[in-house]
Amino acid sequence: MPRYTVHIRDEWLAVPCRDPTYTIQWLGYEALKRYTKNKPDNGGINAVKDIRFVARRCQGQGLLDGDDTIEDVLEDNDFVEIAIEGDTMSPDFIPYQPGVSHLYPSCNLFLDGNSLTSTDLVNLGRGLYKIKLTSEAENGVVKSRELLDTIVKENKVVYGITTGFGKFARTVIPVHKLKELQENLVRSHSAGVGNPLSPERTRMLLALRINVLAKGYSGISLETLHRMIQAFNASCLSFVPEKGTVGASGDLAPLSHLALGLMGEGKMWSPKSGWADAKYVLEAHGLKPISLKPKEGLALINGTQMITSLGAEAVERAQAIARQADIIAAITLEVLKGTSKAFDSDIHALRPHPGQIEVAMRFRALLDSDHHPSEIAESHRFCDRVQDAYTMRCCPQVHGIVNDTIDFTQKIINTEINSATDNPVSFTALDFLAIGVHELAAISERRIERLCNPSLSELPAFLVNEGGLNSGFMIAHCTAASLVSENKVLCHPSSVDSLSTSAATEDHVSMGGWAARKALRVVEHVEQVLAIELLAACQGIEFLRPLRTTTPLEKVYDLVRSVVKPWIKDRFMSPDIEAVHRLLLDQKVWNVAQPYIEKYNMELLPESRPISPTAFSLDPPASPRKRIRLE
Repeated sequence: MPRYTVHIRDEWLAVPCRDPTYTIQWLGYEALKRYTKNKPDNGGINAVKDIRFVARRCQGQGLLDGDDTIEDVLEDNDFVEIAIEGDTMSPDFIPYQPGVSHLYPSCNLFLDGNSLTSTDLVNLGRGLYKIKLTSEAENGVVKSRELLDTIVKENKVVYGITTGFGKFARTVIPVHKLKELQENLVRSHSAGVGNPLSPERTRMLLALRINVLAKGYSGISLETLHRMIQAFNASCLSFVPEKGTVGASGDLAPLSHLALGLMGEGKMWSPKSGWADAKYVLEAHGLKPISLKPKEGLALINGTQMITSLGAEAVERAQAIARQADIIAAITLEVLKGTSKAFDSDIHALRPHPGQIEVAMRFRALLDSDHHPSEIAESHRFCDRVQDAYTMRCCPQVHGIVNDTIDFTQKIINTEINSATDNPVSFTALDFLAIGVHELAAISERRIERLCNPSLSELPAFLVNEGGLNSGFMIAHCTAASLVSENKVLCHPSSVDSLSTSAATEDHVSMGGWAARKALRVVEHVEQVLAIELLAACQGIEFLRPLRTTTPLEKVYDLVRSVVKPWIKDRFMSPDIEAVHRLLLDQKVWNVAQPYIEKYNMELLPESRPISPTAFSLDPPASPRKRIRLE
């Protein structure tokens, strides 16, 4: 018999339907009858038949006509919200939130606990892959569980298996209460607060926990691990509040919320249901809640997966914006009529930091007149300017060390991704990443100032005609300045702080969760500042026409103009900033310029080539242990 899950005020109700030709109005009244039946005062409803209501699907919030038949507008196990006339939206109801990029992936990523990368993890978050375990991983999990079952059978006293936790480590628990012990652990530790992680970030969190458990060192049963994988592949994602971890015995609160939903308790999200009670979401997808065996609660919640998964996203986005920052700065240099001589390879060979050499090479690839003649550069070839400001000529030094910082952090993240992390490390690397990547925004904001200031740019004030009547980029620059200022506060290291927790059992903690969250916020601000610079630089080109810049930079200009028109007079600017920010998030600026950079690099003599061509691959080389296949 078809069944529908209906949300009324603060309750979710399962409503069976014998005849799919019944109407939406019937479904609403049937749900209201069940709602009032469960309330001592009938929920304040005297006569159900007199109630007026609006029905909408939870997915997409589409309104439903009361006269439509159920079979015409709903699917079996669909989710519906009933809003009673006069009510405000229930604070308990969280509507569908679009976010996961690919809901129906056709590829499997085989996990073995040893070969996942930060790039893989972000792609799992985006929904590009389903998960399967390698046969080797499955065998390791089974052997580990057999050892743990032996410990329980022999009544050995082992922390977290037959004892309490933290301060209660010396309290021995009877065998018949070991299941309750693990369930109580998850429930009591589900004490986070704040907004839920996005679907993408929750998928990353769940995928990473699966990868760690696949190593076979945590005592999880293969049955439980398979149910976690089934939930991941169906995008049944627990409500995980973003706040509440100090990074002590890992991310206890977030991982407990993750486990709680898998147990069929608390809230859960899926593309089909939006947010609903976990038991209904799992049931709607034909999944069973996990039933915890001895030690499994501890296995599910002890680890650094929130720190690491958010850190992986931060480092991947930092890497993407860092290489696009070089392209944006090159356009600004062209508009401000700077020189490319500061990027000469002989200069940077004297100070051979890898990132600095790479950035200088990118600038040469984009600006080299022998490869890409620039009419703008030619127009000021014989000017009397001696040198450019630091924000232009020192990009290799500033951008370069950011690249080195990102590479350093990525190595740590990739090691942590494939580590057994039933206890944490201090995540100072993410503080380091935030401080490093912040410099991209700091130097970008100064270039925006130079573009907008007519005494520095030789362009109209704030890059607009009829100044005074129009304000142009005046406040866009203020926005960039505000983001840079906010980043200065966010760059204060969280790793220098510690508070004793768990009755002084965990008396030195990492604060890694906040380090990861603020690193992500810093990266987002950097992306937005560079989006503003790219908009401003392309606007500057308008005042230099009909002169053209180099071929690759003209391609980038064309890309920007495909989503944002030139600024002729004042208009609503936020959508323009967001449109260009999206280009950067999707790495489209890099994708346009990358072939020219790679071609330039390949044409260098082997003995003078500064970096390997693999440095320009959009994805790192695949590990020989990682297997992805189409099915």
